[in-house]
Amino acid sequence: MSRFVFKLPDLGEGTVQAEIVGWRVKPGDTVAEDDIVVEVMTEKAAVEVPAPVSGRVVSITGQPGDMVPVGSELLVLETEARAQPSAATAVDSGAGAAAAPAAATPAAAPARSAGNGAGAVHEGAAAEASRGARVATSPAIRRRAHDAGVDLRQVSGSGPSGRIVSKDLDAYVARASQGQPVPLRPAPRAVPAAGLAPRAGAATEEIKVIGVRRLIAQRMSEAKRNIPHFAYVEELDITELEALRRHLNAGLERGAPSLTYLPFLGLALVRVLKDFPQCNAHYDAERGVIVRYSAVHLGVASQTPDGLKVPVVRDADRLSLWELAGEIRRVSEAARTNKATREELTGSTITITSLGKLGGIVSTPIINAPEVAIIGVNRAIERPVVRDGAIAIRLTMNLSSSFDHRFVDGYDAAAMIQALKECLEHPATIFIDR
Repeated sequence: MSRFVFKLPDLGEGTVQAEIVGWRVKPGDTVAEDDIVVEVMTEKAAVEVPAPVSGRVVSITGQPGDMVPVGSELLVLETEARAQPSAATAVDSGAGAAAAPAAATPAAAPARSAGNGAGAVHEGAAAEASRGARVATSPAIRRRAHDAGVDLRQVSGSGPSGRIVSKDLDAYVARASQGQPVPLRPAPRAVPAAGLAPRAGAATEEIKVIGVRRLIAQRMSEAKRNIPHFAYVEELDITELEALRRHLNAGLERGAPSLTYLPFLGLALVRVLKDFPQCNAHYDAERGVIVRYSAVHLGVASQTPDGLKVPVVRDADRLSLWELAGEIRRVSEAARTNKATREELTGSTITITSLGKLGGIVSTPIINAPEVAIIGVNRAIERPVVRDGAIAIRLTMNLSSSFDHRFVDGYDAAAMIQALKECLEHPATIFIDR
């Protein structure tokens, strides 16, 4: 028998450390080569790390939320094969090396107790280890199944090529419980409120801030702390835009996805940015320069089960209305299902964000640094307005925008939104070359 010390591999793109999001195994589990053993989060994306060899897990190092440098020990595997994998260090079991404790301290961070947030490993959950062929599904569904003690090999997938989607797991759990509700997450741990004696009905839930949520918190804090936001809100009459949207949707084949306002906004934004290139830019703080882009790489803020992500439509300025609509759907769905690549989650030059029917009257969107502008779409609603001296019912919507006031003057910001308003209120102009 041999032992292999598996270290965090180089994950590319200058990554020097990664955060442990959740373990898929625990000491005593048996894993096959290429089984996913841990999910980590870099500054770029979530990464599933596979086992380099087959074997039994002797120990794991680090808890969810710990930052682990590249090259630090992740886990020790006891194997029968003595082959040397590229990302592991062999340790002869006869050399007198003692097995590491079940929860050793990581090389670069003190050990912390795991909370019961996303990714925490629970002793009552059945391990996914010792499974056969790799089950096709998303990391979020694997985590839900792991927490519920569900062996995904027993779940029939209805997605492409048998991929397990959320409804498949829900249906399996419902059948397994004979129609009774089954929690897919561990029950919250009740703890007394800090500094107070416990009383009946008084409890709190502790959720460790890790993974995507930690990254969101960090970036939002940095953006609000470092960027002087200039907010500008304008009301639009989108009655004509809605008429055009309905007309185009009426001609679609049955079951085809309908057009939303976002592709129209995207096309109008592409047109307007030609006259306002200072808004399609990045601020490189390290070099102290503004980088203006000729191409428009459109970020689309998307809500996902893991939190807010901004997938990117590359070269939006080269796409037609239908192509842009299709790309917005594709990258948004990829972000929601954790299929988006690193390239699809980075590199946007300006971002649009929408809460759809929950958009409210006005919002103050936070700039997606290093960008210098973001455009927010609010809810569309019919209102009585004065038109040609008479009261008429018109469909209106507000655009809520934020600009980095260091590099975009208030006048230019207002002028850009007014130009965008002109395009959207007269949608034919979006498609007319100047």
